[in-house]
Amino acid sequence: MKAHFWKMHGIGNDYIYFDCFDWFPSDPSQIAKKLSDRHFSVGGDGVVLICRSEAADARMRMFNADGSEGKMCGNAIRCIGRFLYEIKGIRKETLTVETESGIKTLALHTEGGRVLSVRVDMGAPDLCAAHIPALFQSERVIRAPLEVDGVLFRVTCLSMGNPHCVTFLDPDAIDLARFGPAFEHHPVFPDGVNVEFVQPNGINRLTMRVWERGSGETWACGTGACAAAVAGCLEGCCRMDEDITVRLRGGELVIRVTKDTVYMTGPAEFAFEGDVIL
Repeated sequence: MKAHFWKMHGIGNDYIYFDCFDWFPSDPSQIAKKLSDRHFSVGGDGVVLICRSEAADARMRMFNADGSEGKMCGNAIRCIGRFLYEIKGIRKETLTVETESGIKTLALHTEGGRVLSVRVDMGAPDLCAAHIPALFQSERVIRAPLEVDGVLFRVTCLSMGNPHCVTFLDPDAIDLARFGPAFEHHPVFPDGVNVEFVQPNGINRLTMRVWERGSGETWACGTGACAAAVAGCLEGCCRMDEDITVRLRGGELVIRVTKDTVYMTGPAEFAFEGDVIL
């Protein structure tokens, strides 16, 4: 069948979006693998399905480039906010989106009928090792030693709806092609993990590269930026209840960590739209 799609990105983290309010593909996992190929197809970090929800304004289903389903995606959910407002005509500046990790609330900054930026209430980080899951002896994993491919790292692990492992070092010096997959498939992470290589650049300023499970290196990761900011607060290079700027390959996100939740603010951009045979 022929289906219409929209290509959108949040600071370079690009996905292929389908309006699934009135239909749903039979095999979204295979579609994600096929369409994400950057040489022989549309190209992207995965596929996002925007579906009806009985509990929110819409429901998000996200499939990584390898076909695996993700529970949450910070950049994708901002794009869904803009899609609902501009394409679906849901003219509300506060929207809710149901995800596999719960319902998230979006605050849209609009001007002249366009969405300029979106702030997402990402919920509280989960530091319980068993919930991430991360198979460490301690209940929390904060600056814990972890040997990866023969090298000892200090890691902080948490869940932002999906599992994250943060380590502080020079992100430009890391061999991401070597250590990204080694972290992702490390036996202490039975469900895989997203790994953030982070360097502080003064108080409340972080530079980050990310390796996402199921997609590899991406230009940005919203939940990863939140995880990096939380880890920065735990390590003392960031302050709670203040804006924290996280610079990624594709641009910057602003994160605010409070005692109750984490807020993520950033842009959502349309790239192009078209039709594809599924």
